Amino acid sequence: MDEEIRSFIKVWIIAITSLCYCYYISARIPKGMRRLISLLPILYIFIILPLDLHTFHLGGPTAFFLVWLGLSKLLLFSFDQAPLSPLPTNLFHFISIACLPIKITQNPPPNSVTKAGSRVPRSVLMAIKVILLALIVKAYEYRPYLPSYTTLLLYCCHMYLGIEITLALAALPAQTLLGFELEPQFNEPYLTTSLQDFWGRRWNLIVSSILKPTAFHPVRSLFCLILGPKWAHLAGVLWAFTVSGLMHDAMYYYITRARPTWEVTIFFVLQGVCTAVEMAVKREVGEKWRLSGAVSGGLALGFLIVTGNWLFFPQLLRNGVHEKTIKEYAIMVDFIKKIVRLCGWRVI
Repeated sequence: MDEEIRSFIKVWIIAITSLCYCYYISARIPKGMRRLISLLPILYIFIILPLDLHTFHLGGPTAFFLVWLGLSKLLLFSFDQAPLSPLPTNLFHFISIACLPIKITQNPPPNSVTKAGSRVPRSVLMAIKVILLALIVKAYEYRPYLPSYTTLLLYCCHMYLGIEITLALAALPAQTLLGFELEPQFNEPYLTTSLQDFWGRRWNLIVSSILKPTAFHPVRSLFCLILGPKWAHLAGVLWAFTVSGLMHDAMYYYITRARPTWEVTIFFVLQGVCTAVEMAVKREVGEKWRLSGAVSGGLALGFLIVTGNWLFFPQLLRNGVHEKTIKEYAIMVDFIKKIVRLCGWRVI
């Protein structure tokens, strides 16, 4: 862990230095191909940096922040598009927006969500999710005695809670130190009412906000004159899901260092096809013949769990990522205890 921490610090020093170049040099180059060419060395650096990390909890988020978010935002920056354009007045703001999972909002969301007529503070919800994640990790000790479907449910919950908590922790410095008002990264996906609602309005909204300008809008504009706005919209949806699948396969490579099997890309293409069909059916039948939100939401979550078990999880399980993740929790706890002892604090 000590060596991994040193590599982690080195990777982020290089990444931050590269973003300083983007802010002071590339930003002064006219937008378009010339700015893009000036950014090509940085794009290459971002692609190779996560290869120096080998743990799931440090390597995985770093690959996501630099390779997916960082590259996408810098490509948009090449053509003077948000979120890095107009250029932030502060270097630290530029760095935070470029590589952290944040989206600044002008209308800050309330610090609560409504559920069953009650208002629950987000801080309380996050504390509950942290406790649930700890209980799930503890439950893994009893996997040999659990039915396979129970283990699958644990994996699904672990993935959701782990991603949401990691993204929230990564965004915390930008919110507390820099004073950004941020949009939420997740919107309680377990309350979804459909596939469109899940992928478009509830699950990993940071990725959705990046896919729209980089994948959805260009394809929709390209096909609008050829297919018309209705079919061009569906083509944009399918392409956005395809790009998401390819990027997930790339993230899997950084995590497993195994050759892609393309199961994850197929998973997202399937989700895109089904979401597009759902949208088309909704448009045709209107409100009168739609299922209730509880029924359609249950069907959507069931479909996600079944297809996830079929295509999303197998590559991770074959490469032992779940076992590696569980072991890393114990290593991280021991490492934190070691740091606490070095600081002279008492560990209970």
